[in-house]
Amino acid sequence: MKKSLIPLLLGVSSLMLLTGCLDLHLGGGTSNHSEAPTLGQQLIDLQKAKDAGIITQPEYQAQRAKLLGDK
Repeated sequence: MKKSLIPLLLGVSSLMLLTGCLDLHLGGGTSNHSEAPTLGQQLIDLQKAKDAGIITQPEYQAQRAKLLGDK
C-alpha cells in the first residue's frame, strides 16, 4: 500500500504543478503595465531637456506652466 501511495502523491503533485493549481510563478516573467511619470519626474525631465539644449527657455517655461496648471 505504501509503495503505491508515493507514486500517486508524486503524480498528483506533478499534475497540480503543471496545471498551475499551486499558482507558482517561476522565472520572474515580465510586466506589461507602465506607470505614468509623476509630476516631479516630468519636471526633472523638462529641466534636463532645457539643460541639454533640446528645448528653449520659453518652451521650458510654457511646458512647466502647463504641468503646474498655471494660467
